[in-house]
Amino acid sequence: MARKNADDDPLAPLTLAVGQEELLIDRAVRQVVLAARAADADTDVRELTPEQLQPGGLAELTSPSLFAERKVLVVRNAQDLSADAVKEVKGYLPAPVDEVALVLCHAGGAKGKGLLDAARKAGAREVPCPKMTKPADRLAFVRNEFRTTGRSATPEACQTLVDAIGSDLRELAAAVSQLTADVEGTIDEAIVGRYYTGRAETSSFTVADRAVEGRAAEALEALRWSLSTGVAPVMITSALAQGVRAIGKLSSARGGRPADLARELGMPPWKIDRVRQQMRGWTPDGVSIALRAVAEADAGVKGGGDDPEYALEKAIVTVARAARSR
Repeated sequence: MARKNADDDPLAPLTLAVGQEELLIDRAVRQVVLAARAADADTDVRELTPEQLQPGGLAELTSPSLFAERKVLVVRNAQDLSADAVKEVKGYLPAPVDEVALVLCHAGGAKGKGLLDAARKAGAREVPCPKMTKPADRLAFVRNEFRTTGRSATPEACQTLVDAIGSDLRELAAAVSQLTADVEGTIDEAIVGRYYTGRAETSSFTVADRAVEGRAAEALEALRWSLSTGVAPVMITSALAQGVRAIGKLSSARGGRPADLARELGMPPWKIDRVRQQMRGWTPDGVSIALRAVAEADAGVKGGGDDPEYALEKAIVTVARAARSR
């Protein structure tokens, strides 16, 4: 029986999953497989790497079987197919075999573009699977995850989740799944905070702690790790500001027991002890220099500069040097 080749039909003869985001590629493949098995529980699913798809292999796999079973053929990393395999796939595209759904997973870009163009020309159903490198993209992903589950989450909750989890879409999707399973009603910032916020706070405050201790190299290493896991730059500037201000407050406070200073400065006693250790080497001028540097970085990461990462690195180096100004 002929099938539709509409964009919303996962049983189209050909599906293109284009991009480098593995979670989205896996979802595109799974959607086709589930639809095929809903139509025929005995669907034969084959996943192939470029090395496995040798010349003549596609013809063999798509040839009619004795039992006329439905098939799903998934070709991973199609951009790496050999020239002979590409030629065979291109020859197949104009007249695909009925009851066979071919899924080509292609990274996009220049490599293997001829196959990509040929598949599009043949009317392939295309599923975008772009790598989400921008925080705004990951935020949109989280919002859509909640929307897909039919649950409501506040904008602040979505942002807090992205800040806490980072750039791994699988972890973000798993976090949304856990929250929707555990929590009834609207999911707000406080709920996300109870589950996840500590992760981002730990990484941002690690950067700040190393900087105010004068350990520039370790602070920069922690910064790179934090940014690579998706911690928002504003969280890092906020942690730096809190760290420098705490040193300024404690250095100007009257002596006393940690419990008394804690009440006076609005800090928990354990933090008084930590800041006392960190403030060795600091001077009043050093605190002023560090606060100005953090303020400049904060403006930079909020749109006042072209390179937020450079703004943070510059502030960290300045804070670390100020920590050794005595």
